[in-house]
Amino acid sequence: MGHQADDQLLSEMAEALTAFSQRLVQGEHRAREKQGFHEHWNTNIAEGEVVASWSDRPISGITSPWSVEPDVRRHGDGVQAKVTFGAAHEGAPERCHGGIVAALFDDILGSVLAVIGQGAFTGELTIRYVAPVPLYRELLCTCWIERRDGRKLYLSGELTLEGQVLSRATSIFIQPRTAETQSTFEPE
Repeated sequence: MGHQADDQLLSEMAEALTAFSQRLVQGEHRAREKQGFHEHWNTNIAEGEVVASWSDRPISGITSPWSVEPDVRRHGDGVQAKVTFGAAHEGAPERCHGGIVAALFDDILGSVLAVIGQGAFTGELTIRYVAPVPLYRELLCTCWIERRDGRKLYLSGELTLEGQVLSRATSIFIQPRTAETQSTFEPE
């Protein structure tokens, strides 16, 4: 919550939310439509066009309470995303939590995959924190592909405020073999 509340109000809210939760769990388990992993990435996104994603993604999904609701658009062979961190993302006072910055990069770097039409999973992610990341300010997260080496995709990114670099990311995304894309896990 981004506002102060007394214990009584928080208790009332918890009771109301518990009642709603009990109603929600009676419904069917929500799952994304199953698609072939490689077919999902066959996209043709024009320069400046929005790079869409699933609404339930933790950092970029509009239905997620953690979402920064990024405006992600194609920018060359990469993407640019406008993001604003809020109270849910606070670590040190008035600063974004470093783990949230890492999650943002993981998510936005993944958007580059849609632009280049390649499915892959995060294999390695390194974040360099250069300056404090503020809350309630519009930031620009720019991510791009550096190179490919077989099934490895080397992606990089920067998070900036008015041109000042706040953090940088380097990553290796791994393209799976066809057989590796089929999950045997089924939720309960």
